[in-house]
Amino acid sequence: MILLWGAESDTPLSAVAAALDRRGAPVFRLDQHRAGETEIELVLAHGALGGELRVGAEACALADIAAAYVRPFETRVLLGEAAAADPVLAAHAARLDQTVNAFLDVSAARQVNPAAAMASNGSKPYQASLIAQHGFSIPDTLVTTDPTAALDFRARHGEIIYKSVSGVRSIVSRLSDRHAERLEDIAWCPTQFQQYVPGVDHRVHVVGDRLFTCEIISEADDYRYAHRQDQAMSVVEGRLPDDVAARCRRLAAALGLAFAGVDLRRTPDGDWCCFEVNPSPAFTYYQDLTGLPIAEAVAALLVGD
Repeated sequence: MILLWGAESDTPLSAVAAALDRRGAPVFRLDQHRAGETEIELVLAHGALGGELRVGAEACALADIAAAYVRPFETRVLLGEAAAADPVLAAHAARLDQTVNAFLDVSAARQVNPAAAMASNGSKPYQASLIAQHGFSIPDTLVTTDPTAALDFRARHGEIIYKSVSGVRSIVSRLSDRHAERLEDIAWCPTQFQQYVPGVDHRVHVVGDRLFTCEIISEADDYRYAHRQDQAMSVVEGRLPDDVAARCRRLAAALGLAFAGVDLRRTPDGDWCCFEVNPSPAFTYYQDLTGLPIAEAVAALLVGD
């Protein structure tokens, strides 16, 4: 049995579910929207894992779960007003998250990806130090709450960008004079500044030993939000030099990630800079634009093909 944990409305989770269905693989969906009708019993005795997961009338023995693809949100937050208005539901949602995570921590099931392996993305500077150990260039970086330090960093590099320090998604932007007027705000929020690296973006999805490379054509600071800068953006299937492809595989493996989204930029002089490794990539954005069979590869990974 393959466990899919997340929101029914999550597009990557649904794409993998559909790919597993085409293979005829047995799937148990743990939809967070149905938390109110979900129960989990976890038993660990004498080294044996037992218990059961129930969603409505459907049930799955925990011992039968051989693989799991997990993309959960915080269930209490996902339920929104329903949880805010019902303290019992909110408490149940919190316990449910804790217990499912506890099960995954002790389960022998193949996981895409284990929480421990995903943790490095919670600190981008820390993850960058790991990336540098695998032969990729990384941009010069400053994390600070000091506006003067940020301005000195900008003066040293000419052009810099800023983004969040944590794994929380943020919009990458170049620091302009307009932004500089609000620099005092960083005194309350540690912010990551990096030298601006020119070049062509590539998103590489590593799925086990397989690579799916996308080349992004855009002049925007953050191609995901190109429309906000009135910039064009296109995504096409790309190719990597063999040594760069090998580095991507080694990097994902070293981070313990069976499935990862590696963000690269090829500079004008042919160097390859790596910005981060996403441990839970929203791959359908790239799959839909290129036709690359990423969901099928994730399904194959889950069933052990």
